[in-house]
Amino acid sequence: MRNRGSPGAFNPAMHTRLGLLIVSVSLCTQLSAADWLRFRGPNGSGIAPDDKPVPVEWSATKNIKWKADLPGPGSSSPIIVGDRVFVTCWSGYATDGSGSGDITALKRHLICIDRASGKTLWDRAVPAKQPEERYGGMFAQNGYASHTPVSDGSKVFAFFGKSGVHVFDLEGKELWQADVGDWDDRRGWGTASSPILHGDVLIVPAVVESQALYGFDKNTGKQLWKAPSEGFASTWGTPVIAKGDNGDELVISVPGEVWGFNPETGKLRWYATGLQSDSVCNSVVADGSTVITMGERGGGSVAIKTGGKGDVSATNTVWTGSNGPRISTPVVWEGHLYWINGSLAVCRDAKTGAEIYNERIEGSGSGETAPGGRPGGFGGDGGRRGGGMRGGDYASPVAANGHLFQVTRSGEVIVTKLSPKFELVARNRIEGDTSDHSATPAISDGQLFLRSAKTLYCIGE
Repeated sequence: MRNRGSPGAFNPAMHTRLGLLIVSVSLCTQLSAADWLRFRGPNGSGIAPDDKPVPVEWSATKNIKWKADLPGPGSSSPIIVGDRVFVTCWSGYATDGSGSGDITALKRHLICIDRASGKTLWDRAVPAKQPEERYGGMFAQNGYASHTPVSDGSKVFAFFGKSGVHVFDLEGKELWQADVGDWDDRRGWGTASSPILHGDVLIVPAVVESQALYGFDKNTGKQLWKAPSEGFASTWGTPVIAKGDNGDELVISVPGEVWGFNPETGKLRWYATGLQSDSVCNSVVADGSTVITMGERGGGSVAIKTGGKGDVSATNTVWTGSNGPRISTPVVWEGHLYWINGSLAVCRDAKTGAEIYNERIEGSGSGETAPGGRPGGFGGDGGRRGGGMRGGDYASPVAANGHLFQVTRSGEVIVTKLSPKFELVARNRIEGDTSDHSATPAISDGQLFLRSAKTLYCIGE
């Protein structure tokens, strides 16, 4: 292992009131069950928490309920909390795609948008802690707002990199904040891993800022634990919670290994051989008590049974396989893994890793490109990490009502069937928006929330 840290008479009036209360609680439960509270929704699965149908076709004039212009760019994903949508962005510097301007004017924003109308309800801006990394090179492919916030239904937790963790109630009142380090990424790629919640513990993957995971009391901001390790370097994935022999486990993939922690204490429980790559850009997915991590550039893919103690490589490795998606995280649905990478739609058996299909999707022929003249859509790397390689879309697929939705960097959304037999359903584009599309969509209550660099769309019938 390398570089680890560590009762009464009947009262009609009361009965009526109780009945109303029960109905009210039931309605609230139904609403919260449809929420999309973190990156890739419920436990990072990318799967809609309800079975309501989402439109599979849309355009600038069809099935767009509203669009909201944001005060600046970003590639973080929206989250849905009841009747509100939250998303982050940045302003003040490098908003035009160049590194010119005064970097000390840089601010990060948490935006609250009314779900019904698309109206901005409030905007909280946080000045950037200086010195901040300058915009340019590969950093420009990521930017200053790539972490997706997380919510417990009453608070929103935003991670702004070296500018720290900032926590707000649903009305925009700041409750607490915390610093988690101010290091720059050694490769100049920036920072992107998103925070998650486990019970009352807010888990912050400050893998760039201090090469550590942090656990905070979500209500008070008290630091409960810190798990530092040099092995976190070159990690951009978001952790998941998986079931293990000893209860819930916090699992993250790092270069060379997969690590399982106690989410209450931050103590390492087990580790196993993982991706044979010097970087991990996507996230682990959980399939019951198995976690799956997939890489590229020769990194391969690995499925590991959770649980155990120490090095469980020999006992808990379920299967190893060939490369997976470059940057995006796959969806596990009914025993199969699905993703679209570059020009290829792929399905594998989640239990064995065996390939079910690998189908080529031809380019759209739209002639549109991503910002700065980068090739967009299928087959266009767009100058992303590992420049010159194909399949550089940042967004991860999401799933709803038997369909997979994949956003390409040029803004095309490919819809396929969730089936071991490949079926292309639709290709959608919002005409006129040629900006960067690097955010993973959110799905809730039959609506899909699509974010381009500076615009948020609500797609629904």
